[in-house]
Amino acid sequence: MSVTVKLPTQLRASTGGEGAVAVEGSTVGEALEALYGAYPELRERLSDEDGTLRRFVNVYVGGDDIRFGDLLDTPVADGQEVQILPAVAGG
Repeated sequence: MSVTVKLPTQLRASTGGEGAVAVEGSTVGEALEALYGAYPELRERLSDEDGTLRRFVNVYVGGDDIRFGDLLDTPVADGQEVQILPAVAGG
């Protein structure tokens, strides 16, 4: 299944400036693994050593935060968007 991973400006240097990348996967975890396969630098920026997402990385599927669902096992349908938004400190 093809899904689109949308990336914020601060991560686009790792993708050659691309703000949206099409990858294959039926879950968020599979989509991220495909993303890491194409852009290995993103793995260290988004994931901890055990493969879980870093605390400051927010991921949404269809506008829903995966932390309130099945985390990396959250299903994604063909054509759906996965949005990555690192938390930003400040006020």
